[in-house]
Amino acid sequence: MNNHRFTRPAALVSLLLGLTLSPVVAFAEDNHPKVTNADVEKWMTELSNWGRWGKDDQLGAINLITEAKRKEAAALVKEGISISMAHDCETTSAEDDPKPFSREILNAENNNSSPFYFDRFVTEYHNMVTTHLDALCHMFYHGQMYNGVPRSEVTKSGANKLAVNNVKNGIFTRAVLLDIPRLKGVDFLTPGTPIFPADLDACAEKEGVKIKPGDALLVRTGRWKKRQKDGPWSGSFAGLHASCAPWLHSHDIAIFGNDAAGDVMPNRVEGASMPVHQLVLVAMGAWILDACDFEAVAEQAEKSHRWEFLLTTAPLPVPGATGSPINPIATF
Repeated sequence: MNNHRFTRPAALVSLLLGLTLSPVVAFAEDNHPKVTNADVEKWMTELSNWGRWGKDDQLGAINLITEAKRKEAAALVKEGISISMAHDCETTSAEDDPKPFSREILNAENNNSSPFYFDRFVTEYHNMVTTHLDALCHMFYHGQMYNGVPRSEVTKSGANKLAVNNVKNGIFTRAVLLDIPRLKGVDFLTPGTPIFPADLDACAEKEGVKIKPGDALLVRTGRWKKRQKDGPWSGSFAGLHASCAPWLHSHDIAIFGNDAAGDVMPNRVEGASMPVHQLVLVAMGAWILDACDFEAVAEQAEKSHRWEFLLTTAPLPVPGATGSPINPIATF
């Protein structure tokens, strides 16, 4: 990816050729795509947005959320119903949350003189339970982050580029919820179930929605419903198969939101740790909302018979941070 610059028409042609004519994607007997690490390597170039918004760009696909896009999103508010898509912070250790959120009231004892209470939060939020935003500096590949920014720009004191405070003005855009368990007729997907491009297409068709440039694509697996029923677990989660990356790129999303880790785990691509995260963050420059809780919003979408709504959220404006805990809000 060194010296790579994105040229959209050429990249789109390469993408189409890769999916229809060349053997870039080999198909398994069940007609679902089988992806190798070599495919992921090729897609790092073919699906790249590097240079698209200039060599010094630090917003990535957030650039697709234009003034017109925000007005379109605002017009989706019909009923005035707002729903949080954040999971409540958990303060006790669990199998999927070994380092939980820590909350402490600092002056709980002997507080006879002050009319106030004070508290302190401590969190390692890049986990499977705390709803959070991944900044573009959260991941690197072959020593580079989005737009060719070298890994050396991130030090112990923070990230000099691509940090979360670049979006301190907030995210305000159209969101589409693809409810995959509803498509499959189940309460939740079995852990480890991969979601393929055909599933995304079928779900969008069933819901009567189209994914547009600048959208936030939110994919529900039902993870929290299963957790409520069966308790916490770790190691295996339903999520997007790596073959969905070209689909995400072709729809020009700005945000990818999920209710677990985004990637199916195990990911089925030998030699790659989290290929969806890698392609979305590093190549496409799209921001990721991890560990969202879509249970309440899925119920409202069913009730309202519409799976598009206004998404608003904003990070803590911490200079140099690789992300932030967030409380994303859906408004119908």
